[in-house]
Amino acid sequence: MARDSVWRTFLVAAVLCIVCSVLVSGAAVGLRPRQERNKALDRKKNILIAAGLYEPGADIEGLFAGVRSKLIDLATGKPVSPSEVDPASYDARQAARDPDQSVVIPPESDLAGIHRREKYAFVYLVEKQGQVEQYVLPIYGKGLWSTLYGFIAIDADANTIRGLTFYEHRETPGLGGEVDNPKWKELWPGKQLHDAQGQIQIEVLKGAVAPDSPAAIHQVDGISGATITCRGVSNLLRYWLGPDAFGPYLAQQSQHSTTR
Repeated sequence: MARDSVWRTFLVAAVLCIVCSVLVSGAAVGLRPRQERNKALDRKKNILIAAGLYEPGADIEGLFAGVRSKLIDLATGKPVSPSEVDPASYDARQAARDPDQSVVIPPESDLAGIHRREKYAFVYLVEKQGQVEQYVLPIYGKGLWSTLYGFIAIDADANTIRGLTFYEHRETPGLGGEVDNPKWKELWPGKQLHDAQGQIQIEVLKGAVAPDSPAAIHQVDGISGATITCRGVSNLLRYWLGPDAFGPYLAQQSQHSTTR
């Protein structure tokens, strides 16, 4: 075969492609365990942020030692037996895409705009001396351009918000992306989820909260120029904290807190 032939050129290109593919595939497989560890560490960090326990530079694993995870059936609010679902290998996002592990949400109930939700979800219990101080719940739903993924921390009374954080989204920087702004997140602690009748009332307003309004305890200032994102936050919270998601679990915890 001539050194400068067309076939030789194709052969060299093919060999290079194969070698590069093997190297990239090998790197992906080799780095996967590290990526999974980093993903788990990032999840723990965001749970701690929502709970107000994160300290920059601190040992995340050490801080997370006081947090216990529990996998629950969203329909009943009851814990799921490990013999039924292995918590160590359960992936809620994958489950939400699996018809066997998820349920279709009727359009009239789909406040979060997600169409399907997983049957089971993790709750994270922040404990101190054996007593639950907070419940941290995963939440997600549609904003303007993307699905927002986050965590909300709720007091042991199952009604008072301790903190809220979003760790993944593609909202517009400077507008809907301000859901990441620490100043906005500081508005959430102390807000109440339910009214006296137990109905979900939490919402993000279009504009500022009137301090003298009786509803102010359930309201958070909106983000200027991000009306649709703010509406999405209100809707996803009302869905995930309502009767079709974490509502049954929170109702049970509320009963426990009143009988202590």
